[in-house]
Amino acid sequence: MTKAHTTARTDHKGLFMKRRKALAAGTIALGVAGVLATPMFVAPSTPANAENLSSSVTQPQAPGFADIVERVSPAVVSIRVKAEKGPELSSFQGMPEGSPFERFFKQFEDQFGGQQMPQRRGGGQPHQFAMGQGSGFIISSDGYVVTNNHVVDNADEVTVVMNDGKTYDATVIGTDEKTDLALVKIEDDTSFPFVEFTPGDVRVGDWVVAVGNPFGLGGSVTAGIVSARGREIGAGPYDDFLQIDAPINKGNSGGPTFNLNGEVVGVNTAIYSPSGGSVGIGFAIPAAIAEQVIEDLKDDGTVTRGWLGVQIQPITPDIADSLGLDAINGALVAQPQTDSPAAKAGIKAGDAIVAIDGETMENPRDVARTVASKAPGSTVTLTVWRDGKKEDVKVELGTLDPDMTANATPGVEPGTDLSFGMRLAPAKDMGVDETGVAVVEIDPDSSAADKGLKVGDVILNAGGVDVSSPADIKKSIEVAETEGRKAVLFRVRSGDQIRFVALPVEKG
Repeated sequence: MTKAHTTARTDHKGLFMKRRKALAAGTIALGVAGVLATPMFVAPSTPANAENLSSSVTQPQAPGFADIVERVSPAVVSIRVKAEKGPELSSFQGMPEGSPFERFFKQFEDQFGGQQMPQRRGGGQPHQFAMGQGSGFIISSDGYVVTNNHVVDNADEVTVVMNDGKTYDATVIGTDEKTDLALVKIEDDTSFPFVEFTPGDVRVGDWVVAVGNPFGLGGSVTAGIVSARGREIGAGPYDDFLQIDAPINKGNSGGPTFNLNGEVVGVNTAIYSPSGGSVGIGFAIPAAIAEQVIEDLKDDGTVTRGWLGVQIQPITPDIADSLGLDAINGALVAQPQTDSPAAKAGIKAGDAIVAIDGETMENPRDVARTVASKAPGSTVTLTVWRDGKKEDVKVELGTLDPDMTANATPGVEPGTDLSFGMRLAPAKDMGVDETGVAVVEIDPDSSAADKGLKVGDVILNAGGVDVSSPADIKKSIEVAETEGRKAVLFRVRSGDQIRFVALPVEKG
Protein backbone atom coordinates (compact mmCIF):
# COMPACT_ATOMS: atom_id res chain seq x y z
CA MET A 1 0.00 0.00 0.00
CA THR A 2 1.36 3.42 -1.02
CA LYS A 3 1.95 6.27 1.35
CA ALA A 4 -0.80 8.27 -0.39
CA HIS A 5 -3.29 5.43 0.19
CA THR A 6 -2.26 5.18 3.81
CA THR A 7 -2.75 8.89 4.33
CA ALA A 8 -6.15 8.80 2.62
CA ARG A 9 -7.34 5.97 4.81
CA THR A 10 -6.06 7.75 7.90
CA ASP A 11 -7.86 10.95 6.89
CA HIS A 12 -11.04 9.00 6.14
CA LYS A 13 -10.86 7.23 9.53
CA GLY A 14 -10.31 10.54 11.32
CA LEU A 15 -13.32 12.08 9.59
CA PHE A 16 -15.43 9.04 10.52
CA MET A 17 -14.41 9.32 14.17
CA LYS A 18 -15.21 13.06 14.23
CA ARG A 19 -18.67 12.37 12.79
CA ARG A 20 -19.21 9.54 15.27
CA LYS A 21 -18.27 11.82 18.19
CA ALA A 22 -20.57 14.53 16.87
CA LEU A 23 -23.41 12.02 16.61
CA ALA A 24 -22.76 10.77 20.14
CA ALA A 25 -22.73 14.34 21.48
CA GLY A 26 -26.02 15.04 19.79
CA THR A 27 -27.58 11.91 21.29
CA ILE A 28 -26.49 12.90 24.81
CA ALA A 29 -27.95 16.39 24.37
CA LEU A 30 -31.24 14.92 23.25
CA GLY A 31 -31.27 12.62 26.22
CA VAL A 32 -30.78 15.55 28.58
CA ALA A 33 -33.27 17.86 26.88
CA GLY A 34 -35.89 15.12 26.65
CA VAL A 35 -39.22 16.22 25.16
CA LEU A 36 -38.09 19.85 25.04
CA ALA A 37 -35.62 19.11 22.24
CA THR A 38 -36.69 19.00 18.57
CA PRO A 39 -35.80 15.96 16.42
CA MET A 40 -32.24 16.29 15.20
CA PHE A 41 -32.29 13.60 12.49
CA VAL A 42 -35.05 13.11 9.94
CA ALA A 43 -34.81 10.47 7.21
CA PRO A 44 -34.73 12.32 3.89
CA SER A 45 -36.84 9.63 2.24
CA THR A 46 -39.90 10.16 4.55
CA PRO A 47 -42.98 10.77 2.34
CA ALA A 48 -44.77 14.11 2.82
CA ASN A 49 -48.05 12.41 3.68
CA ALA A 50 -46.59 9.90 6.17
CA GLU A 51 -47.83 10.05 9.80
CA ASN A 52 -45.24 11.20 12.33
CA LEU A 53 -45.95 8.87 15.25
CA SER A 54 -43.70 10.75 17.63
CA SER A 55 -45.45 14.09 17.14
CA SER A 56 -48.87 12.52 17.79
CA VAL A 57 -47.95 11.27 21.25
CA THR A 58 -49.00 13.46 24.20
CA GLN A 59 -46.33 13.40 26.87
CA PRO A 60 -47.91 12.56 30.28
CA GLN A 61 -47.47 15.15 33.00
CA ALA A 62 -44.97 14.40 35.75
CA PRO A 63 -46.62 13.55 39.08
CA GLY A 64 -47.02 16.60 41.30
CA PHE A 65 -49.13 18.34 43.92
CA ALA A 66 -50.06 21.54 42.07
CA ASP A 67 -53.75 20.65 41.66
CA ILE A 68 -54.14 19.80 45.35
CA VAL A 69 -52.30 22.91 46.49
CA GLU A 70 -54.32 25.15 44.17
CA ARG A 71 -57.54 23.69 45.56
CA VAL A 72 -56.77 23.86 49.30
CA SER A 73 -54.54 26.94 49.62
CA PRO A 74 -57.40 29.49 49.88
CA ALA A 75 -58.46 27.84 53.17
CA VAL A 76 -54.97 27.92 54.73
CA VAL A 77 -54.28 31.10 56.71
CA SER A 78 -51.57 32.86 58.62
CA ILE A 79 -52.28 33.89 62.20
CA ARG A 80 -50.78 36.96 63.84
CA VAL A 81 -50.96 37.35 67.58
CA LYS A 82 -50.32 40.31 69.84
CA ALA A 83 -50.10 39.86 73.61
CA GLU A 84 -48.89 42.11 76.37
CA LYS A 85 -45.82 40.54 77.92
CA GLY A 86 -46.00 39.62 81.56
CA PRO A 87 -44.95 36.86 83.98
CA GLU A 88 -47.45 34.51 82.37
CA LEU A 89 -46.17 35.12 78.84
CA SER A 90 -42.60 34.38 77.96
CA SER A 91 -42.95 32.08 74.98
CA PHE A 92 -45.38 29.99 72.98
CA GLN A 93 -42.99 27.10 73.24
CA GLY A 94 -44.68 24.91 75.86
CA MET A 95 -41.84 22.35 75.86
CA PRO A 96 -39.10 21.95 78.50
CA GLU A 97 -36.11 24.21 77.87
CA GLY A 98 -33.43 22.34 75.98
CA SER A 99 -35.82 19.67 74.72
CA PRO A 100 -35.15 18.69 71.10
CA PHE A 101 -38.90 18.65 70.52
CA GLU A 102 -39.28 22.35 69.87
CA ARG A 103 -42.68 23.86 69.37
CA PHE A 104 -43.03 25.87 66.19
CA PHE A 105 -43.05 29.61 66.51
CA LYS A 106 -41.76 30.51 69.91
CA GLN A 107 -43.36 33.90 69.01
CA PHE A 108 -40.48 35.22 66.92
CA GLU A 109 -38.89 36.93 69.88
CA ASP A 110 -35.73 37.44 67.85
CA GLN A 111 -37.72 39.62 65.46
CA PHE A 112 -40.57 41.16 67.45
CA GLY A 113 -40.43 40.12 71.10
CA GLY A 114 -39.70 42.67 73.82
CA GLN A 115 -40.01 45.75 71.62
CA GLN A 116 -40.65 48.95 73.53
CA MET A 117 -43.91 50.44 72.32
CA PRO A 118 -44.36 54.23 72.17
CA GLN A 119 -45.91 55.94 75.16
CA ARG A 120 -49.64 56.44 75.00
CA ARG A 121 -51.06 59.88 74.72
CA GLY A 122 -51.67 61.40 78.14
CA GLY A 123 -48.60 59.77 79.64
CA GLY A 124 -48.36 56.39 81.30
CA GLN A 125 -45.69 53.72 81.25
CA PRO A 126 -44.74 52.10 77.94
CA HIS A 127 -45.86 48.50 77.56
CA GLN A 128 -43.97 45.56 76.14
CA PHE A 129 -45.78 43.42 73.62
CA ALA A 130 -44.95 40.01 72.22
CA MET A 131 -45.75 39.44 68.57
CA GLY A 132 -46.29 35.91 67.33
CA GLN A 133 -47.12 34.24 64.08
CA GLY A 134 -48.39 30.82 63.16
CA SER A 135 -50.62 28.99 60.72
CA GLY A 136 -54.17 27.69 60.65
CA PHE A 137 -56.92 26.47 58.37
CA ILE A 138 -60.60 27.26 57.92
CA ILE A 139 -62.99 24.36 58.56
CA SER A 140 -66.37 26.00 57.85
CA SER A 141 -67.79 28.67 55.58
CA ASP A 142 -68.65 30.88 58.56
CA GLY A 143 -64.98 31.31 59.45
CA TYR A 144 -63.98 28.83 62.15
CA VAL A 145 -60.20 28.35 62.10
CA VAL A 146 -58.13 25.54 63.63
CA THR A 147 -54.65 26.30 64.98
CA ASN A 148 -52.38 25.39 67.92
CA ASN A 149 -52.98 26.40 71.51
CA HIS A 150 -49.41 27.64 71.83
CA VAL A 151 -49.93 30.00 68.89
CA VAL A 152 -52.85 31.92 70.46
CA ASP A 153 -52.32 31.25 74.16
CA ASN A 154 -52.65 34.49 76.20
CA ALA A 155 -53.41 36.46 73.05
CA ASP A 156 -54.90 39.95 73.36
CA GLU A 157 -55.40 40.39 69.63
CA VAL A 158 -55.65 37.78 66.87
CA THR A 159 -55.53 38.58 63.17
CA VAL A 160 -56.19 36.06 60.41
CA VAL A 161 -54.41 36.68 57.10
CA MET A 162 -55.89 35.01 54.05
CA ASN A 163 -53.95 33.51 51.18
CA ASP A 164 -54.75 36.60 49.04
CA GLY A 165 -53.47 38.98 51.72
CA LYS A 166 -56.83 40.07 53.17
CA THR A 167 -56.85 40.40 56.96
CA TYR A 168 -59.64 39.82 59.46
CA ASP A 169 -59.95 40.26 63.21
CA ALA A 170 -60.61 37.00 65.05
CA THR A 171 -61.64 35.76 68.48
CA VAL A 172 -60.32 32.73 70.36
CA ILE A 173 -63.31 30.46 70.98
CA GLY A 174 -61.47 27.88 73.09
CA THR A 175 -58.16 26.13 73.65
CA ASP A 176 -57.03 22.72 74.86
CA GLU A 177 -53.56 22.65 76.36
CA LYS A 178 -53.42 18.86 76.62
CA THR A 179 -53.60 18.38 72.84
CA ASP A 180 -52.23 21.83 71.90
CA LEU A 181 -55.29 22.68 69.82
CA ALA A 182 -57.28 25.91 69.56
CA LEU A 183 -60.36 27.15 67.73
CA VAL A 184 -60.55 30.72 66.41
CA LYS A 185 -63.54 32.51 64.81
CA ILE A 186 -63.14 35.17 62.13
CA GLU A 187 -65.28 38.21 62.97
CA ASP A 188 -66.85 38.73 59.55
CA ASP A 189 -69.99 37.64 57.69
CA THR A 190 -68.07 36.68 54.56
CA SER A 191 -68.51 33.14 53.24
CA PHE A 192 -65.06 31.60 53.41
CA PRO A 193 -63.46 28.68 51.54
CA PHE A 194 -62.82 25.75 53.85
CA VAL A 195 -61.33 22.27 54.05
CA GLU A 196 -62.41 19.13 55.91
CA PHE A 197 -60.77 16.51 58.10
CA THR A 198 -60.27 13.13 56.47
CA PRO A 199 -62.92 10.57 57.42
CA GLY A 200 -60.49 7.75 56.73
CA ASP A 201 -57.28 6.46 58.20
CA VAL A 202 -53.74 7.41 57.28
CA ARG A 203 -51.05 4.83 56.65
CA VAL A 204 -47.31 4.90 57.04
CA GLY A 205 -45.91 5.67 53.60
CA ASP A 206 -48.86 7.79 52.40
CA TRP A 207 -47.97 11.00 50.59
CA VAL A 208 -48.76 14.22 52.47
CA VAL A 209 -48.52 17.94 51.71
CA ALA A 210 -47.88 20.50 54.46
CA VAL A 211 -49.08 24.06 53.88
CA GLY A 212 -48.35 26.97 56.20
CA ASN A 213 -46.50 30.13 57.08
CA PRO A 214 -42.88 29.19 57.84
CA PHE A 215 -40.75 32.01 59.25
CA GLY A 216 -43.56 34.45 58.52
CA LEU A 217 -42.99 34.18 54.76
CA GLY A 218 -46.61 33.43 53.93
CA GLY A 219 -48.15 30.44 52.17
CA SER A 220 -45.53 27.78 51.54
CA VAL A 221 -45.88 24.16 50.49
CA THR A 222 -43.74 21.11 51.19
CA ALA A 223 -44.34 17.43 50.47
CA GLY A 224 -43.29 14.14 52.01
CA ILE A 225 -44.70 10.96 53.47
CA VAL A 226 -46.08 9.73 56.76
CA SER A 227 -43.01 8.24 58.44
CA ALA A 228 -44.68 6.77 61.54
CA ARG A 229 -47.82 6.78 63.64
CA GLY A 230 -48.51 6.85 67.37
CA ARG A 231 -45.40 8.83 68.28
CA GLU A 232 -44.96 9.94 71.90
CA ILE A 233 -42.76 13.02 72.27
CA GLY A 234 -43.42 14.09 75.86
CA ALA A 235 -45.74 16.93 74.86
CA GLY A 236 -48.68 15.80 77.00
CA PRO A 237 -50.69 12.91 78.45
CA TYR A 238 -52.43 12.14 75.17
CA ASP A 239 -49.48 12.06 72.77
CA ASP A 240 -50.42 10.21 69.59
CA PHE A 241 -48.63 12.07 66.81
CA LEU A 242 -48.16 11.39 63.14
CA GLN A 243 -44.50 11.68 62.18
CA ILE A 244 -44.01 13.23 58.75
CA ASP A 245 -40.92 14.04 56.74
CA ALA A 246 -42.43 16.94 54.76
CA PRO A 247 -40.11 19.84 55.71
CA ILE A 248 -41.85 22.09 58.23
CA ASN A 249 -40.37 24.95 60.24
CA LYS A 250 -41.19 27.61 62.79
CA GLY A 251 -44.40 29.21 61.68
CA ASN A 252 -46.00 26.02 60.41
CA SER A 253 -47.57 25.58 63.87
CA GLY A 254 -51.29 25.01 63.53
CA GLY A 255 -51.09 24.52 59.78
CA PRO A 256 -52.65 21.53 58.01
CA THR A 257 -51.12 18.42 56.52
CA PHE A 258 -53.18 17.15 53.58
CA ASN A 259 -53.53 13.81 51.87
CA LEU A 260 -53.72 13.55 48.09
CA ASN A 261 -57.51 14.03 48.24
CA GLY A 262 -57.06 17.48 49.78
CA GLU A 263 -58.34 16.31 53.18
CA VAL A 264 -56.65 17.31 56.43
CA VAL A 265 -54.90 14.31 57.99
CA GLY A 266 -53.06 16.22 60.72
CA VAL A 267 -52.36 19.55 62.43
CA ASN A 268 -48.65 20.42 62.48
CA THR A 269 -47.50 21.09 66.01
CA ALA A 270 -43.89 20.11 66.75
CA ILE A 271 -40.54 19.27 65.20
CA TYR A 272 -37.48 17.35 66.26
CA SER A 273 -34.83 19.99 65.79
CA PRO A 274 -31.41 20.10 67.46
CA SER A 275 -30.63 23.09 65.22
CA GLY A 276 -33.97 24.95 65.35
CA GLY A 277 -34.79 24.25 61.70
CA SER A 278 -36.30 21.32 59.86
CA VAL A 279 -34.27 18.11 59.86
CA GLY A 280 -37.06 16.10 58.25
CA ILE A 281 -38.82 14.95 61.43
CA GLY A 282 -42.09 16.73 62.15
CA PHE A 283 -45.15 15.82 64.19
CA ALA A 284 -48.83 16.40 63.50
CA ILE A 285 -51.92 15.83 65.62
CA PRO A 286 -54.01 13.15 63.82
CA ALA A 287 -57.27 14.29 62.25
CA ALA A 288 -59.37 11.91 64.39
CA ILE A 289 -58.14 13.52 67.60
CA ALA A 290 -58.22 17.07 66.27
CA GLU A 291 -61.75 16.80 64.92
CA GLN A 292 -63.12 15.51 68.22
CA VAL A 293 -61.38 18.21 70.28
CA ILE A 294 -62.44 20.99 67.90
CA GLU A 295 -66.08 19.86 68.07
CA ASP A 296 -65.93 20.11 71.87
CA LEU A 297 -64.34 23.56 71.70
CA LYS A 298 -66.99 24.73 69.26
CA ASP A 299 -69.78 23.71 71.66
CA ASP A 300 -68.70 25.66 74.73
CA GLY A 301 -65.01 26.54 74.41
CA THR A 302 -63.86 23.64 76.60
CA VAL A 303 -63.05 19.96 76.24
CA THR A 304 -64.67 17.35 78.49
CA ARG A 305 -63.00 13.97 78.89
CA GLY A 306 -64.00 10.69 80.44
CA TRP A 307 -62.53 9.92 83.87
CA LEU A 308 -61.80 6.44 85.21
CA GLY A 309 -59.97 7.43 88.39
CA VAL A 310 -56.98 5.11 88.64
CA GLN A 311 -53.23 5.39 88.96
CA ILE A 312 -51.73 3.13 86.31
CA GLN A 313 -48.25 2.06 85.25
CA PRO A 314 -46.60 0.02 82.49
CA ILE A 315 -46.49 -3.76 82.65
CA THR A 316 -42.85 -4.83 82.47
CA PRO A 317 -41.68 -8.38 81.74
CA ASP A 318 -41.00 -8.87 85.47
CA ILE A 319 -44.47 -7.67 86.39
CA ALA A 320 -46.09 -9.80 83.69
CA ASP A 321 -44.24 -12.85 85.01
CA SER A 322 -45.28 -12.15 88.57
CA LEU A 323 -48.92 -11.85 87.49
CA GLY A 324 -48.83 -14.89 85.21
CA LEU A 325 -49.54 -12.77 82.12
CA ASP A 326 -48.38 -14.16 78.79
CA ALA A 327 -48.41 -10.82 76.94
CA ILE A 328 -46.70 -7.59 78.01
CA ASN A 329 -49.46 -5.16 77.18
CA GLY A 330 -52.05 -3.08 78.97
CA ALA A 331 -51.68 -1.12 82.18
CA LEU A 332 -51.40 -2.15 85.81
CA VAL A 333 -53.71 -0.43 88.29
CA ALA A 334 -51.52 0.83 91.11
CA GLN A 335 -54.37 2.45 93.00
CA PRO A 336 -58.02 3.29 92.30
CA GLN A 337 -58.78 6.78 93.60
CA THR A 338 -61.25 7.15 96.44
CA ASP A 339 -64.87 7.48 95.27
CA SER A 340 -63.75 7.28 91.63
CA PRO A 341 -65.76 5.48 88.92
CA ALA A 342 -63.17 2.69 88.98
CA ALA A 343 -63.40 2.22 92.74
CA LYS A 344 -67.21 2.19 92.63
CA ALA A 345 -67.13 -0.46 89.88
CA GLY A 346 -64.84 -2.73 91.90
CA ILE A 347 -61.53 -2.12 90.11
CA LYS A 348 -58.73 -3.08 92.51
CA ALA A 349 -55.03 -2.44 92.88
CA GLY A 350 -53.18 -5.16 90.98
CA ASP A 351 -55.76 -5.43 88.21
CA ALA A 352 -54.18 -5.29 84.76
CA ILE A 353 -56.36 -3.45 82.23
CA VAL A 354 -55.78 -5.32 78.98
CA ALA A 355 -58.75 -4.14 76.89
CA ILE A 356 -61.47 -1.48 76.80
CA ASP A 357 -64.72 -2.24 74.97
CA GLY A 358 -62.96 -5.16 73.33
CA GLU A 359 -60.06 -3.06 72.02
CA THR A 360 -56.64 -4.28 73.15
CA MET A 361 -54.66 -1.75 75.18
CA GLU A 362 -50.95 -1.69 74.43
CA ASN A 363 -49.74 0.52 77.29
CA PRO A 364 -50.89 3.02 79.95
CA ARG A 365 -50.95 5.90 77.48
CA ASP A 366 -53.27 3.86 75.28
CA VAL A 367 -55.59 3.38 78.25
CA ALA A 368 -55.48 7.10 79.10
CA ARG A 369 -56.23 8.18 75.52
CA THR A 370 -59.07 5.70 75.14
CA VAL A 371 -60.76 6.66 78.40
CA ALA A 372 -60.33 10.37 77.67
CA SER A 373 -61.98 9.94 74.27
CA LYS A 374 -65.14 8.54 75.87
CA ALA A 375 -67.98 10.83 76.89
CA PRO A 376 -68.48 11.44 80.62
CA GLY A 377 -71.44 9.39 81.81
CA SER A 378 -70.91 6.67 79.22
CA THR A 379 -70.41 3.06 80.29
CA VAL A 380 -67.31 1.18 79.18
CA THR A 381 -66.29 -2.45 79.62
CA LEU A 382 -62.84 -2.96 81.08
CA THR A 383 -61.23 -6.35 80.53
CA VAL A 384 -58.88 -6.91 83.46
CA TRP A 385 -56.45 -9.66 84.39
CA ARG A 386 -57.17 -10.60 87.99
CA ASP A 387 -56.16 -13.65 90.02
CA GLY A 388 -54.82 -15.45 86.95
CA LYS A 389 -57.82 -14.95 84.65
CA LYS A 390 -59.64 -12.30 82.63
CA GLU A 391 -62.76 -10.57 83.92
CA ASP A 392 -65.03 -7.93 82.37
CA VAL A 393 -65.97 -4.99 84.56
CA LYS A 394 -68.47 -2.32 83.50
CA VAL A 395 -67.63 1.24 84.58
CA GLU A 396 -69.67 4.41 84.22
CA LEU A 397 -67.11 7.13 83.51
CA GLY A 398 -67.01 10.44 85.32
CA THR A 399 -65.75 13.83 84.11
CA LEU A 400 -62.02 14.47 84.21
CA ASP A 401 -60.95 17.44 86.32
CA PRO A 402 -58.16 19.15 84.34
CA ASP A 403 -56.49 20.32 87.56
CA MET A 404 -55.99 16.88 89.12
CA THR A 405 -52.45 16.68 90.58
CA ALA A 406 -50.45 14.56 92.99
CA ASN A 407 -48.38 15.77 95.93
CA ALA A 408 -45.20 14.41 97.49
CA THR A 409 -44.63 13.68 101.17
CA PRO A 410 -41.41 13.28 103.16
CA GLY A 411 -39.79 9.98 104.16
CA VAL A 412 -39.06 8.24 107.48
CA GLU A 413 -36.14 7.53 109.79
CA PRO A 414 -33.82 4.47 109.60
CA GLY A 415 -34.80 1.12 111.15
CA THR A 416 -33.87 -2.59 110.85
CA ASP A 417 -34.11 -5.71 108.70
CA LEU A 418 -32.67 -6.09 105.22
CA SER A 419 -34.31 -7.62 102.14
CA PHE A 420 -33.84 -7.04 98.38
CA GLY A 421 -31.07 -4.59 99.23
CA MET A 422 -33.44 -2.61 101.46
CA ARG A 423 -33.54 -2.11 105.21
CA LEU A 424 -37.18 -2.36 106.25
CA ALA A 425 -39.30 -1.63 109.29
CA PRO A 426 -43.03 -1.63 110.11
CA ALA A 427 -44.44 1.68 108.87
CA LYS A 428 -46.29 2.30 112.12
CA ASP A 429 -42.99 2.09 114.05
CA MET A 430 -41.60 4.85 111.84
CA GLY A 431 -44.38 7.29 112.60
CA VAL A 432 -46.22 6.65 109.32
CA ASP A 433 -49.98 6.69 109.80
CA GLU A 434 -50.76 3.56 107.79
CA THR A 435 -50.05 -0.15 107.64
CA GLY A 436 -47.24 -1.48 105.50
CA VAL A 437 -43.48 -1.80 105.60
CA ALA A 438 -41.31 1.30 105.30
CA VAL A 439 -38.05 1.45 103.37
CA VAL A 440 -35.60 3.03 105.80
CA GLU A 441 -32.31 2.29 104.05
CA ILE A 442 -31.41 1.12 100.56
CA ASP A 443 -28.30 -0.19 98.85
CA PRO A 444 -27.69 2.04 95.80
CA ASP A 445 -26.39 -0.99 93.88
CA SER A 446 -29.41 -3.17 94.67
CA SER A 447 -32.19 -4.29 92.35
CA ALA A 448 -34.61 -2.25 94.47
CA ALA A 449 -32.65 0.93 93.77
CA ASP A 450 -32.52 0.04 90.08
CA LYS A 451 -36.32 -0.11 90.10
CA GLY A 452 -36.58 3.36 91.62
CA LEU A 453 -37.37 2.47 95.24
CA LYS A 454 -36.07 4.96 97.76
CA VAL A 455 -35.99 5.72 101.48
CA GLY A 456 -39.45 6.77 102.65
CA ASP A 457 -41.37 4.48 100.30
CA VAL A 458 -43.92 2.22 101.98
CA ILE A 459 -44.53 -1.34 100.74
CA LEU A 460 -48.25 -2.03 101.10
CA ASN A 461 -48.49 -5.42 99.46
CA ALA A 462 -46.11 -8.17 98.38
CA GLY A 463 -47.07 -11.05 96.12
CA GLY A 464 -50.75 -10.11 96.33
CA VAL A 465 -50.80 -10.12 100.15
CA ASP A 466 -50.98 -7.05 102.40
CA VAL A 467 -47.89 -6.70 104.58
CA SER A 468 -47.18 -5.06 107.92
CA SER A 469 -43.71 -6.35 108.85
CA PRO A 470 -40.42 -7.36 107.19
CA ALA A 471 -41.31 -10.97 107.99
CA ASP A 472 -44.28 -10.68 105.65
CA ILE A 473 -41.90 -9.60 102.88
CA LYS A 474 -39.68 -12.63 103.45
CA LYS A 475 -42.68 -14.91 103.38
CA SER A 476 -43.77 -13.49 100.01
CA ILE A 477 -40.29 -14.31 98.64
CA GLU A 478 -40.58 -17.91 99.83
CA VAL A 479 -44.02 -18.27 98.23
CA ALA A 480 -42.73 -16.89 94.93
CA GLU A 481 -39.81 -19.34 94.97
CA THR A 482 -42.14 -22.24 95.70
CA GLU A 483 -44.43 -21.27 92.80
CA GLY A 484 -41.48 -20.90 90.45
CA ARG A 485 -41.89 -17.16 90.03
CA LYS A 486 -38.89 -15.14 88.90
CA ALA A 487 -40.04 -11.99 90.68
CA VAL A 488 -42.14 -10.72 93.56
CA LEU A 489 -44.63 -7.97 92.84
CA PHE A 490 -44.61 -5.14 95.39
CA ARG A 491 -47.26 -2.46 95.69
CA VAL A 492 -45.47 0.66 96.86
CA ARG A 493 -46.55 4.10 98.01
CA SER A 494 -44.18 6.96 97.15
CA GLY A 495 -45.69 10.10 98.62
CA ASP A 496 -49.21 10.21 97.24
CA GLN A 497 -48.33 8.04 94.26
CA ILE A 498 -48.87 4.28 94.32
CA ARG A 499 -47.24 1.91 91.86
CA PHE A 500 -46.19 -1.71 91.43
CA VAL A 501 -42.56 -2.82 91.35
CA ALA A 502 -41.40 -6.33 90.45
CA LEU A 503 -38.14 -7.39 92.13
CA PRO A 504 -36.27 -10.52 90.97
CA VAL A 505 -36.33 -13.37 93.47
CA GLU A 506 -32.78 -14.46 92.78
CA LYS A 507 -31.44 -11.15 94.10
CA GLY A 508 -33.43 -11.25 97.32
